[in-house]
Amino acid sequence: MGDRAAKEKLFDGFASVAKAMASGRRAEILDVLAQGPRSVDEIAGEIGQSVANTSHHLRTLASAGLLRTRKDGTRVEYRLAGSSVLALWRALREVASEHVAEIERLAREYLGDRDGLEPLPRAELRKRLRRGDVVVVDVRPTAEFEAGHIAGARSIPIKELSRRLRDLPRDAEVIAYCRGPYCVYADDAVRLLTKKGYDARRLEDGFPEWRDDGLPVAAGRM
Repeated sequence: MGDRAAKEKLFDGFASVAKAMASGRRAEILDVLAQGPRSVDEIAGEIGQSVANTSHHLRTLASAGLLRTRKDGTRVEYRLAGSSVLALWRALREVASEHVAEIERLAREYLGDRDGLEPLPRAELRKRLRRGDVVVVDVRPTAEFEAGHIAGARSIPIKELSRRLRDLPRDAEVIAYCRGPYCVYADDAVRLLTKKGYDARRLEDGFPEWRDDGLPVAAGRM
């Protein structure tokens, strides 16, 4: 039978993972890396932190076994250590949304009013892609699109959308998607497209959920 000290060390080991995630910026990093591998500079830009601060967060996550690195020449890419890390991030997000009363208010403050932004379920989008009566737009940064995207989607990062409206046909519904249910890019895209007279909706969640549901994906440039 194991002794008390050994049990405490074991459970402290379990808790080290939660300790590594006990930062909003590190949670953001997991959300970014759920889209695909990124360099420290790219991650720093996405989470609004200096490279030094971002490197510290990355080391903390890597020390807990949550991240892996791969070197490509002088470029070092960070990625999630496995599908269980993504599952952990989703579980944390779900528990918080269900049991932390403040989350709904905070989400509303960040995402804005979602009234009128009817989401399209993944299964329905899959059917419509087969019929070819919809245009799917990935409004994430280009690097995330190239790492992986919904098969058949077009890459128009949200920062470029207003000047690339002419790239989109007006005789088909436009479905925008981004990183997941708490990503504002798709919401902003739908608001802009609707204002400009397009028939537009957002996917119910994002690329990671589509990919992990076994639905068709592709990688690389269009």
